Amino acid sequence: MKRKSYSPKFEARLAVEAIREQQTNNEITGKHEIYPNQITQWKKMALGELPEMFFKNRKKEKGVENNLIDRLYQQIGKLQSETVQFVFPYRIVGAATCRFML
Repeated sequence: MKRKSYSPKFEARLAVEAIREQQTNNEITGKHEIYPNQITQWKKMALGELPEMFFKNRKKEKGVENNLIDRLYQQIGKLQSETVQFVFPYRIVGAATCRFML
């Protein structure tokens, strides 16, 4: 005998129904012809994975922020080195000559 398989969307929808508790598990299972244990399992899975889902999103946000910060530091370093290259020749010439060059 072959086991029934359900789409993740269907499982999630029934897990949400069970979490809302507007209907009993028996009412949900009777309407969709599923065993009550299956609904309980999907509900536990959904409640167990919710905290991880929010944690993963925060990790992604921090990764994006760190990428942006790294790129900005690289840009600052590049601009600083360009500034040193423009200012450096005037320091060699001396202060008296710099007045005449401006």
